[in-house]
Amino acid sequence: MDMQIKRGLLDVCVLAAIKNADSYGYQIIKDMSPYVEISESTLYPILRRLESGELLRAYSVEHNGRLRKYYSITELGRKRISDFAEEWKQIVSVYEFITKEENDGE
Repeated sequence: MDMQIKRGLLDVCVLAAIKNADSYGYQIIKDMSPYVEISESTLYPILRRLESGELLRAYSVEHNGRLRKYYSITELGRKRISDFAEEWKQIVSVYEFITKEENDGE
C-alpha cells in the first residue's frame, strides 16, 4: 500500500480510537489491533503529529504512582473523521470505476 495513503488511514484510525473516550497509547494499540496492526514506534509519532495539528489534546493522569499520558479528540479531529468519511465515498466510487470492466466480464 502507498505510504501516504497508509499514513492518512492510520491518522484517522487513531482519531477514531479515541472519538468516544479519552485513551492512552497502549489502550489505543489494543483497541485498533482487531482492525489494523500498529506498533508503539508507529503510534507515538502519529500522536505527536495529531497533537501538533490540534486534532487531539494530551494530558497526564497519575496511575499507580506514575503519570500516564491520555489523549482526547478535538473538534478539529472530529471534523477530520467526518471529512475522511466523505473522501472515502469518492475513493470507493473511483475504485468501482477502475474495476468495472473486471467485474462486468465475470
